[in-house]
Amino acid sequence: MAKCNATTDAHPPRHRRRSDAMVAVVPLLPFSSSQGHNLVIAGETLGPFLLVVILTAMYWFYRQKKIKRKDNLKIERFLEDYRALKPARYSYADIKKITNQFKEKVGQGGYGTVYKGQLSNDVYVAVKILNSTKENGEDFINEVGIIGTIHHVNVVRLVGYCADGFRRALIYEFLPNDSLEKFASSNHRKRSLGWKKLLEIATGIAKGIEYLHQGCNQQILHFDIKPHNILLDDNLNPKISDFGQAKLCSKERSVVSMTTARGTIGYIAPEVFSRNFGNVSYKSDIYSFGMLLLEVVGGKKNFDVMVSSTNQVYFPEWIYNCLEKGEELGIHIQDEGDAKIAKKLAIVGLWCIQWYPVDRPSMHVVIQMLEGDGDTLIKPPNPFASTNPTMTTGQASGRPFNSELEVIVESE
Repeated sequence: MAKCNATTDAHPPRHRRRSDAMVAVVPLLPFSSSQGHNLVIAGETLGPFLLVVILTAMYWFYRQKKIKRKDNLKIERFLEDYRALKPARYSYADIKKITNQFKEKVGQGGYGTVYKGQLSNDVYVAVKILNSTKENGEDFINEVGIIGTIHHVNVVRLVGYCADGFRRALIYEFLPNDSLEKFASSNHRKRSLGWKKLLEIATGIAKGIEYLHQGCNQQILHFDIKPHNILLDDNLNPKISDFGQAKLCSKERSVVSMTTARGTIGYIAPEVFSRNFGNVSYKSDIYSFGMLLLEVVGGKKNFDVMVSSTNQVYFPEWIYNCLEKGEELGIHIQDEGDAKIAKKLAIVGLWCIQWYPVDRPSMHVVIQMLEGDGDTLIKPPNPFASTNPTMTTGQASGRPFNSELEVIVESE
């Protein structure tokens, strides 16, 4: 038994050695617990960092999505504005629907008839139906090609057009206060506007012309600036209209080639008739603007009355003579401030109608004169010094018109 026991003690069973091994592992347990504890600590440390990383990534994705959404919205708005600004083409059937079968006529002229119309969303328009019996192809192209590409607060906006066979029409924004001609020709209406407002209107017209001359990709010469072509919106802001006589030219070129005179008698610059006065340029529009100013000061009826009551002295010349002698203009002005404005408009107008284009100011200078103090304005040289002080048959714009003068020919 003892031997057997000795043998047993000397050679323990295999399962007992396994138990001893398991027991021997027990001291390692505290180390594993410490490792787990360290992992917990690491997790507690990394947790906020990972959370920050996740939140940052989420914010970045959200911001990128917001930026893309904003960009898409910006593009959509741009496209909507582009579609709104770009003239749309309408059929003649559309024109009849817009004008309610040409129900309300608001104007008539040699170019055709203007009707009031309505688009969707209570947008009112003026629809000009061009005469099919007249050659209006060039006028139509000028209107669509020029007005359709420019946008300025003092230039009428072309909403759309119709070219349906021989039927042609132009659709403009509707301006409820008619044209400046209605006010310039009536002392009562002019007084209702007030001289301060007339000065604002004159300045707005000047800014519109300056935009045509300098603000577009190509210089646009209107060639028919007159009160009838200045429309007034709800707030009596002026808008230049009717570009049928307009001409495009490069800004680098100071001279415009023309085959025939264009514009309205009484507002046409002398160089448009003859090279004797110089070359045709943007200064031709400035001459027309000057005549417009003098008409605003004197009134269309006063032009005729003054001619008949002063041995046919031309009205702008009478204005110059009054300024020369220091006399009041005497054109139904009661307030001293209004008299100052009228004098300013008259002086600027006389600067603009100088015979030779080189003597006329640019429209930028005209705007400075209109916005500046009238007391500092210098009276221009007498534009009538070399003319007969009386008008005779065949004179245009107070200047002698001789059909034998050299006519401007195409130089291109």
